[in-house]
Amino acid sequence: MRIIVAPDSFKGSVSALGVAEAMERGIHAVFPAAQVLKVPIADGGEGTVEALVAATGGKLMHSEVRGPLGAPVRAHWGISGDGATAFLEMASASGLPLIPREQRDPCITSTFGTGQLMKAALDAGLRRIVIGIGGSATNDGGTGMARALGVRFLDAQGADLPEGGAALARLARIDLSGLDPRLAEIHLLVACDVDNPLCGPRGASAVYGPQKGATPEMVTELDAALGVFAAVAATATGRDMALQPGAGAAGGLGAGLLFFTPASLRPGVAIVLETTGFDALVQGADLVITGEGRTDFQTAMGKAPVGVAAVAKRHGVPVVCLSGGLGVGADEVLAHGIDALASIVPHPMPLDDCMAQGEALLEAAAARVCRLLQVGRALR
Repeated sequence: MRIIVAPDSFKGSVSALGVAEAMERGIHAVFPAAQVLKVPIADGGEGTVEALVAATGGKLMHSEVRGPLGAPVRAHWGISGDGATAFLEMASASGLPLIPREQRDPCITSTFGTGQLMKAALDAGLRRIVIGIGGSATNDGGTGMARALGVRFLDAQGADLPEGGAALARLARIDLSGLDPRLAEIHLLVACDVDNPLCGPRGASAVYGPQKGATPEMVTELDAALGVFAAVAATATGRDMALQPGAGAAGGLGAGLLFFTPASLRPGVAIVLETTGFDALVQGADLVITGEGRTDFQTAMGKAPVGVAAVAKRHGVPVVCLSGGLGVGADEVLAHGIDALASIVPHPMPLDDCMAQGEALLEAAAARVCRLLQVGRALR
């Protein structure tokens, strides 16, 4: 029996590689002779760098950058095995888990550290960059990123605006004269798992602001500020990007990358699966087991498990998804190539306990799935 385990990370609990290793242990507890191939994946958020470095035999790098509230953080990034490509993830520099829940304020958080990671890659001589933009703590339209690369954002009096999304309501002019000229030489691929525009009811502020700490009043304020930013940036760059699918990703970082760099946005899981050679790996497999921390209606919109299932279905391989939790609309994924869903939580447990015991719960859940497979084989 040949089984592919291709999970995303369980955010805040277990890395994608840790999930894959726990699943492997559970499988071998029931099928000790099974051939298990571990393919950790990601969709642009936490774990993207680790997955791409592992897939290419690359190396991890670290840089000290400015975190979303300005304090220094040690962010990781990667270089591919052939030394040609930098792998970045904004979550490492500007991600939501970097801020304690009581300090979250998307009016003032900044993507400056993400721009510093981009600069580190440029300084290392790399001109092909893949950047994942999931898991952000920010709502600044990518202006912090652009500042780190030399762009200035000015008010009507010509003074530099403070960082953060709320200040963009006073934006009058963008000065591009200091933009790092090396950006014109790069190939920048953005791993993005959403298609939201920058503003409006499906925009960055309305859809993702609340999970970053925005009140309804702050959502209204931030959405209006991003509208001002979009208009001024369109004038400055000659590009109208506000309605582009993915412009609203990562609090508008998608838009910022489209405005100020030669970026192209693609589904993050597609980039990771192509880099790992997943299409070839899945051929001839008997089963694929994928997973994520929470499966709900958003998963069907292009999250990692559905990306895995799409490839597996082309080869007629069944797919099981193990999740930390099943939310509203989880069954929608059954129309997108996933054949069965299961929660790893065997009985009611506090969330903190579930996260602390993530690896053990995953191992036990994988074993339960394999025992059910044994029953199915006996019925046949």
